[in-house]
Amino acid sequence: MCRLPQIQLDKSGFFYMKRLQPWLPAIGIFCLALLVRVIYNNTVAYHYNPLHDSLFYQTIGFNIIKEHCYCLHPGISTIDRAPLWPFILAGVSLIFGPSNYFARLFLSLIGSGTCVIVYLFVRDLFGWRLGLIAGIAAAIYPELYIYDGWLYTESLYTFLLFAICYVLYRIQRDKSAKREWGSWRMWLSCGVLLGLLALTRPNGVIVIGLVIAWAIAMIWFKVLARRTTLIGVVAAALIACVLIAPWTVRNYLVSNTFIPVATGDGNVLLGSYNDQVLTTPGFQGSWIDPLISRPDVAKPFPLFTCEPSCDVAREAAYKSAAAQWVQSHLSIMPHLLALHFINLWHPDTIEADLPVVRFSDQLSSQIVLAMMKIFPIPIFILAALGLAVTLWKWRELLFIYSMIVLTIGQALYFYGSARFRAPIEPMLILLAAGALWWLTHREEGTLRWIIARMKNTGQTVKDVTSDNEDSSSANVSPEADQAAIS
Repeated sequence: MCRLPQIQLDKSGFFYMKRLQPWLPAIGIFCLALLVRVIYNNTVAYHYNPLHDSLFYQTIGFNIIKEHCYCLHPGISTIDRAPLWPFILAGVSLIFGPSNYFARLFLSLIGSGTCVIVYLFVRDLFGWRLGLIAGIAAAIYPELYIYDGWLYTESLYTFLLFAICYVLYRIQRDKSAKREWGSWRMWLSCGVLLGLLALTRPNGVIVIGLVIAWAIAMIWFKVLARRTTLIGVVAAALIACVLIAPWTVRNYLVSNTFIPVATGDGNVLLGSYNDQVLTTPGFQGSWIDPLISRPDVAKPFPLFTCEPSCDVAREAAYKSAAAQWVQSHLSIMPHLLALHFINLWHPDTIEADLPVVRFSDQLSSQIVLAMMKIFPIPIFILAALGLAVTLWKWRELLFIYSMIVLTIGQALYFYGSARFRAPIEPMLILLAAGALWWLTHREEGTLRWIIARMKNTGQTVKDVTSDNEDSSSANVSPEADQAAIS
């Protein structure tokens, strides 16, 4: 009798460990990723202090606490920065003080979460072994963790966007009627993530439209049931709009102009389309501050005391000047757009405020810089192969494809920078894992499966791939039809 409680405790501990066991790889990847990011922040970024955009975000966050206004300068409201990141900085500084170190630790947690999603996504698509490899690769991939050492929005935006991608995949995977509540939970999560994404960067609003388009495509190709999907995507869009609406109302009250999240496109466009970006070494196809590249347009507007109405006028003037420049330089536009595309795929990210660039004389910075030049190359090659060989899985990866196309389109429209590639870095790792799956596994659609089938039937690779796509379509449609009827 005296030993019975001990036996019960042992059994409860056994069942607890059994329930925890499936999550051990995810926990291990999170801890590894967090360790890498903490080391980076305590070596490369040890002396970091915010400059440029990161200083703007931090200043607005401090003014939320001290001045009780969303402003870059006390008493002058601003509308050219999305609100989520400054409010997070305000909350972190309120709890831990003004040091930017704790904000960077927060980003390290966010970045580690991205690595866990990489593991989960690849595990569900290609198996747990490749999921583990992809998660470890994401944890040590420099083009992910460098963004966790400065106060820009890249890390937060990447996490939210990739979480949306995974949620949509889960909706597609768990489409059976038995998991209806799980599907609704995923749609609600999608709505919250979409709202937070738009409040992180203004171009996040575009993703809401892409989710709606994705849902329509899934209905059209009979992958998802019509009624459930329509209700789910409408609910997600409404939740996102409810989260965005208060900030849109605030912007209208201070500027008398409809601004969903923030301005800023004009500043980017004018800095991207001017004579200097064609000739300045190191900035060809990039961005140069309009105060330097187009002072004739920028200097009439006050630098520090531009109120919201002034900001709206400046935005319109900048866009107009950029459009006029493009119209007068149409012959050079193909070359400039080609530079935008090439710069997007430059392996290493070079930004003035990036700690690894600012403190490049440190040994730790030199190691990371070398990793930044080397690591992306095999990822790019494998991702390109993965994109080609997993096209027959296009239903599961359609939203990933659309986000890659959107990122390329934005780089062409604005300017080319490796930093603009940040939101799709986890997607490139996922596609790279798809290439490894195709090369190493024997499942349907892989290289070994195709070779074995060719030996048995004498077909060409093209014929086998075509047959595989047809069989994949046949496998999906009846289930979707049954779900639609139910």
